[in-house]
Amino acid sequence: MVKNTGQLPPTPRGLPADERHETANALHSAALRLLRRARTADASIDLDGPRASALSVLVFAGPLPIGQLASAEQVSPPAITKTVSALEAAGLAERLLSTTDRRVVLVRATSKGRALLEHGRAARVRVVADLLAGLSERERGTLRRAADLIARIL
Repeated sequence: MVKNTGQLPPTPRGLPADERHETANALHSAALRLLRRARTADASIDLDGPRASALSVLVFAGPLPIGQLASAEQVSPPAITKTVSALEAAGLAERLLSTTDRRVVLVRATSKGRALLEHGRAARVRVVADLLAGLSERERGTLRRAADLIARIL
């Protein structure tokens, strides 16, 4: 079993008190805290969470139909339409007709949107890198291997 150091909440009731669930609970808590800390850098890009998230999907997944973007963001089509309109108004995204199906409207990030997102990502990575500064090379290697494992299971 994973030792609870007092920094992480105990495994929620209703879950088995085995190593797998305790590790999952520890990862969940650490990931939330890490993302909250990294988000402190988001003030530099002046985008709220939903717009930043949608823009990220467009930058990394490429142009998408509105419905697929809504699905990726786990929101309704009207909600993503509002988000896309805000991104368009800011010059960060644009709508275009599909070249294969004229009934389909795609949304893609503009070069300005891509640059803004890359700037924001770099700022968040710097925040996380600063957190790692106090760790030994071995500890950073352990975290790198853990990140690789997480990427593999996803």
